Amino acid sequence: MESVGSLVGSPWIYAVVALSVLLDVFLPVLPSGVLVITAATAAAASTAAYVPDILVLTLCAATASVLGDLVAYRLAWRGGARLDRALARSRRLRAAQERLGAALARGGGGLVVLARFAPAGRSVVSLGAGAARHRARDFLPWSALAGFTWAGYSVALGYFGGQWLGATWLAAAVSVGALLAAGAGAGYLMRKPQASEAR
Repeated sequence: MESVGSLVGSPWIYAVVALSVLLDVFLPVLPSGVLVITAATAAAASTAAYVPDILVLTLCAATASVLGDLVAYRLAWRGGARLDRALARSRRLRAAQERLGAALARGGGGLVVLARFAPAGRSVVSLGAGAARHRARDFLPWSALAGFTWAGYSVALGYFGGQWLGATWLAAAVSVGALLAAGAGAGYLMRKPQASEAR
């Protein structure tokens, strides 16, 4: 992991992680999860001149996740008729928006937490909640829980992977694989109700 570079072994890692997590609600292709895991794996090694602090890394990633959700939510809230028409054209977004509304109305925003792990799920849920003008007090607590759950899981994967397998690319790859598996599982669970409703 020495070749991860000076970025992971410097205080700038927090700013880069925060920016990546903040923006991946709009650009889901950003490797924010990989970056968080790599920094946590490097922290497990404790060999660099500067070792990222696990707690600070978790708080940084979680806070950026919630702020990104809030920005997307507010932009969608103010998006007006144009955004409503765009959402109406997408069956996936429309279905997710309806399910999110039902989940928040029941006081069970577990869908928000689940979506944080699914590929592009965070974007769909945050934009959908804003476009449907769901109350912030219903959405944001679940967004905070989702952000802290995802950040804690990602950091734990990287850190314990580094502890067990050493601070190597293998440890990072295994940890990223576990994150992707969680994302695939979350995506399956999010689609499953749609399949049962269709029947």
